[in-house]
Amino acid sequence: MIQKRRGLRQWGLEIFSLPPGTQNAITDVKGVAVGHCTIIKGDAVRTGVTAILPHQGNIFKDKVPAAVEVINGFGKAAGLTQINELGELETPIILTNTLSVGLALDALVEYKLKRNPEIGLTGPAVNGVVAECNDGYLNDIRGRHVQKEHVWEAIASASCEPPAEGSVGAGTGMKSFGCKSGIGTSSRHVEGYLLGVLVLSNFGKWEQLKIAGVPVGRLLEKPGVAGESNEKGSIIIVLATDAPLDSRRLKRVARRAGFGLARTGSVGGHYSGDFVIAFSTGVKYSQAGGGRRGVSFLRDDKLDPLFEAAAEATEEAIINALLAAGPMTGRDGHSVPALPVKEIVDLLSRRRL
Repeated sequence: MIQKRRGLRQWGLEIFSLPPGTQNAITDVKGVAVGHCTIIKGDAVRTGVTAILPHQGNIFKDKVPAAVEVINGFGKAAGLTQINELGELETPIILTNTLSVGLALDALVEYKLKRNPEIGLTGPAVNGVVAECNDGYLNDIRGRHVQKEHVWEAIASASCEPPAEGSVGAGTGMKSFGCKSGIGTSSRHVEGYLLGVLVLSNFGKWEQLKIAGVPVGRLLEKPGVAGESNEKGSIIIVLATDAPLDSRRLKRVARRAGFGLARTGSVGGHYSGDFVIAFSTGVKYSQAGGGRRGVSFLRDDKLDPLFEAAAEATEEAIINALLAAGPMTGRDGHSVPALPVKEIVDLLSRRRL
C-alpha cells in the first residue's frame, strides 16, 4: 500500500523557481531526522506515527528556537501554547491521528523522562509537542490503535535520510482533494541557507486542487468518490531551517507557509485544523542560557528569500504527498483513489509548464 512515485520534476515539469536541496526533503537541513511507524491491520486499521527530530542531541537540554502559526484552529494539538509563549522546542514533534494525541503525548513524556532524570525534580517539566489530522474515513479511529511502542518506534527509527512519503507513518490513512495523500516533503536553497518542509496532508476537495496555478480539479474528471463533499480535513506543516532565526522571525517565515497551502487550492475550511510548527537549527538554547550569547539573528529585511522558500517548499511538499500515495481501501470498505498522475502531467505539459 506504500507507493513511492516520481515527483513532477522527474516528469520534466519545472514549476518552481528556487533550487531544492540535495534530497528535496526536510532532512536537507543538517541534523533534522524523520522516523515513521506505519500501522496497517486487517481491513480497518490504517494509521501511524511520524516523528521529526530537530537534531541528534538531547533536545530537552539543547532546545531550538521555534514558533507556531495557526492558520485555522480546528485541531487538537498539544504543546503549541508554550512554544508561542517561550519560543523554544524541547522535544521531537510527533504527528498522528486525532484521537491518539493523548496517548502520543504520554508516550513522548515518558520517553523524555527516561532520558532526563531532572525533569520534575531539580528541573522544570517538559513540553511535549503532538499534532494531528483525522484519518477516520479510512481508519478505525475510535479503536485508538496507536500505542506507546509505536511512538517510540517512530522516534527510534528517525534518520537523516530522505523520509518515505505518501501512505506512511501518520500519513497512512490521510487523503487530500479526494485522493490518497499523507506525508510529503520538500526543501529549498536560499541565500546560503536551507529551508525544509514536511507536511501531514489531509484536506481539500477535488474541485479545489491547483498545481502551478492550473485549476486541475476543475479541468479533469473527478478520479473517484472519497468521503464527504464538504471540506473537513486538516494539514500540519513542519518547517525547519538552518538560518539563524529567533521565535519572532520564525513565526514570520511560518506564516508564509500558508501562502504555499493556498496555492494548492486550500481555503482553510471550517473543519480544517491548519498549523505550522517552525524551528531553526542555526541556534541552540542550552538550559544554562549559554547558547544565546553572541547569537546574531538574520535581520528582518533579509527574510524575503526565506518567505519565498517557505511558500514554494510547502506547495511542493503537498503535491509530493499526493504523488507518493497509491490507492487505499480501509474501514467499512471505504476507498480512496490515487492522484491521476498521467492525466495531470499531460494537462500541465500542454500548458507548457
